[in-house]
Amino acid sequence: MDLGIAGRWAVVCAASKGLGKGCAEALVKEGVNVVINSRSQQVLEATVSELQRLNPNSEIRHVVGDITEPSVRDQVLAAAPQVDILVNNAGGPPPGDFREWGPEQWQSALNANMITPIEMIKATIDQMAKRGFGRIVNITSSSVKAPIAPLGLSNGARAGLTGFVAGLARQPQLASRNVTVNNLLPGKFLTERLRSNFAHSAQTSGRTADDVMNAQQQAIPARRFGSAEEFGTFCAFLCSQQAGYFTGQNVLLDGGVYPGTF
Repeated sequence: MDLGIAGRWAVVCAASKGLGKGCAEALVKEGVNVVINSRSQQVLEATVSELQRLNPNSEIRHVVGDITEPSVRDQVLAAAPQVDILVNNAGGPPPGDFREWGPEQWQSALNANMITPIEMIKATIDQMAKRGFGRIVNITSSSVKAPIAPLGLSNGARAGLTGFVAGLARQPQLASRNVTVNNLLPGKFLTERLRSNFAHSAQTSGRTADDVMNAQQQAIPARRFGSAEEFGTFCAFLCSQQAGYFTGQNVLLDGGVYPGTF
């Protein structure tokens, strides 16, 4: 299927690896020009080379820095002549016991996983509406549907973003102008973050990381972890011309783990 977005400009945050990289790859394969961001210059430059090889016709630009910093956000946005597609993404806060978290830890989580995506949306959405096309995808977490006890910082911050998006996406001045805002809720995808969660669980349970990994995999009806490639493909469809009637939704990709009807 031709997604009808070749030649568009996308900003994909935290895209040097993991799910962000998967989204950037899928968009580049569709002929989208992308600006990607990451804190690691070496890893980011390697990703730029990989993306360019995927599609020499797409222009790839990059900005090194922490997307939670206002100055970095300004640089990322300035690197694109216009932003037709915005994929918000930032690393989640660490797991732990809420009794050990103070205001500083909560503020950091809120800044990364709620305030930063809102600031990126605020900077781009009105121009999208003026041009009559816009796609915003926020990478959140399956914890929005089913909170994960050790990830309380993430549970709280991402739920706040979800509530904000629910109101924003349904504003007629956006939806009627072909601007959609949706959230992608990944379950267990085999990324570095998931592997770090295995290590944390191993430390607290007395098991090995491999034992934790195998047990969690068997608890997934699909009997496997997701891949960044399939996550990116789903993201690309949400950014497509064909997805213009789909907005304000939370799309759960978890291999069937969530047990609810709705």
